[in-house]
Amino acid sequence: MSKPSIPQGTRDFSPAEVRRRQYLFNTLRKIFELYGFQPLETPAMENLVTLTGKYGEEGDRLIFKILNNGLHEKKDADKQKLHAEWAKVLERSYSTPVVTERALRYDLTIPFARYVVMNQNDLAFPFRRYQMQPVWRADRPQKGRYREFWQCDADVVGSTSLINEAELLCIYRSAFHELKLPQVAIKVNSRKLLAGLAEICGMPELMMEITIALDKLDKIGWDGVTKELKERGINDNGIAQIEKVINVTGNNEEKLAALETIMQPSATGLKGIEELRQTLAYHKELADADWESVIEVDISLARGLNYYTGVIVEVVCRAVKMGSIGGGGRYDDLTGLFGLKNLSGVGVSFGIDRIYDVIEELNLFPEVLSSGANIMLVNFGGENEKYALSILHQLRAKGIAAEIYPDAAKFDKQMKYANKRAIAYVMMPGDEEREKDMVSLKNFTTGEQKMVTLDEAIAAVK
Repeated sequence: MSKPSIPQGTRDFSPAEVRRRQYLFNTLRKIFELYGFQPLETPAMENLVTLTGKYGEEGDRLIFKILNNGLHEKKDADKQKLHAEWAKVLERSYSTPVVTERALRYDLTIPFARYVVMNQNDLAFPFRRYQMQPVWRADRPQKGRYREFWQCDADVVGSTSLINEAELLCIYRSAFHELKLPQVAIKVNSRKLLAGLAEICGMPELMMEITIALDKLDKIGWDGVTKELKERGINDNGIAQIEKVINVTGNNEEKLAALETIMQPSATGLKGIEELRQTLAYHKELADADWESVIEVDISLARGLNYYTGVIVEVVCRAVKMGSIGGGGRYDDLTGLFGLKNLSGVGVSFGIDRIYDVIEELNLFPEVLSSGANIMLVNFGGENEKYALSILHQLRAKGIAAEIYPDAAKFDKQMKYANKRAIAYVMMPGDEEREKDMVSLKNFTTGEQKMVTLDEAIAAVK
């Protein structure tokens, strides 16, 4: 018999890990709700036609397709057709409708757009939603990259105001402040600025080729990007213009001023600069002074997804060697993919699994998360067990997480269990304690132990 295993790129989460993940989710949920966003959930699988063509060629290759099932329910003619398709499946695409009509969701944004279109008559616009669910990508697993992972998104549809972009930047900064993540940079750019770059290169039709190459700047450097630009058909003059733009330095306003000079021939590029300026101005009015993260204008930021049309965002934590831990942007025509025109939206996503890995590597999770129960009652059996159950009931009635060791096992065994569970306090209701209507309370952190009334024990624990 083979050893049990799980699919590559997936993970089990222990109780301690789940508690840490819940800490992340609860922190984000609190911030989303504070900013007026509403919760939403969509199915794990979508119709394949809903997803394909929305993420670019590379994204389409990473969609997990679901093979059609229920062969026993099909008519004989359908069975024969399906078997014929399967005979050819090794020779051509898996994407024929007879073989697969559904897929696991690739992200939360396209399903959200689909939901908005289907429910447009019932929603109050602007519609602000947050969503925290797993997504799946047929990617090559590596550090910080999984085939099953969670996303936490916040989106606004039905408004073109750049106040929305500014608020989403604030949500990022507020969240990373709450989580105490150091050296966080929230990079911003504009797809209009990138379109303007393609225009001043004299190759507006190659905008996507330029952005795909630029998006790899951090990984392969300028020499690598230059090589890829040439392979994608960008001439030497265009490459020189791109180099001039990515060499712009200074603070955000200095960068925008320099880019404004370079982008004079492009109305589209100038519009992108204007939108970035206004977004940063709104953000300044809304931001807290003590947030440690920074906002950086970064012209090399491209974001690979096809549907962004305005301001784009990506988050990195430079304290750890890791890819982006969040990203998003403006999508003016996303719902138009499903027939609902003229409904602009903007959203950001938190890469919850990567954020978890960063916090764990930096040892920033609160210690209190390690245990579910705050108190464990030792079970001495007999009348003392009955006394312990009465105390247990009273503790829970006061909102204190507590448990009793279910068996009247050896004292040493029970204490080892409490230690392994990292329980903060052990309560020992023995003969003397029962007779005096008191309890012995041991603080596992300090080692201090004393006999007190239940009320005093509750006050000490709280």
